[in-house]
Amino acid sequence: MCGTDKRFVEEIDYGTPAVRSEKTVTLTIDGQSVTVPEGTSIMRAAREAGIAVPKLCANDMVKSFGSCRLCLVEIEGKGGTPASCTTPAMDGISVNTQTDRLNTIRRGVMELYMSDHPEDCAACAAGDCEMADMAESVGLKQNRYGDEGANHLEPRLLVSTG
Repeated sequence: MCGTDKRFVEEIDYGTPAVRSEKTVTLTIDGQSVTVPEGTSIMRAAREAGIAVPKLCANDMVKSFGSCRLCLVEIEGKGGTPASCTTPAMDGISVNTQTDRLNTIRRGVMELYMSDHPEDCAACAAGDCEMADMAESVGLKQNRYGDEGANHLEPRLLVSTG
């Protein structure tokens, strides 16, 4: 994910593929009314409204799977913090993409990612690293886990016995 070729035109990545549907839903995201085709992810609905939700694993070229846990949102009246890339926009819901709780979770997740990010990342040195950009966007200033991965368990070799 590190590095991009500057010769190409940058396009907006909406995080999840577009959905085609005759039916639309209207929801509120960060106080803004948004109408999108039914089945559109909350992430894409937000981006179409000009609201960028932090993400690493989501891309508008592939089906989302919600693994990075940076795109979490809060839906008023619902518990938990669902991934916006895998949660469909629904009529009448009110979504918050920026709260103290979400910011704390996102910084914690990025701390873990950055603890295993190589110190000698060429893209970081060139100022073009998506990981470093995302760490900055979620407000990660220092990492309590360090940056050598020293606080992680050594991988175990799986030995086949049969």
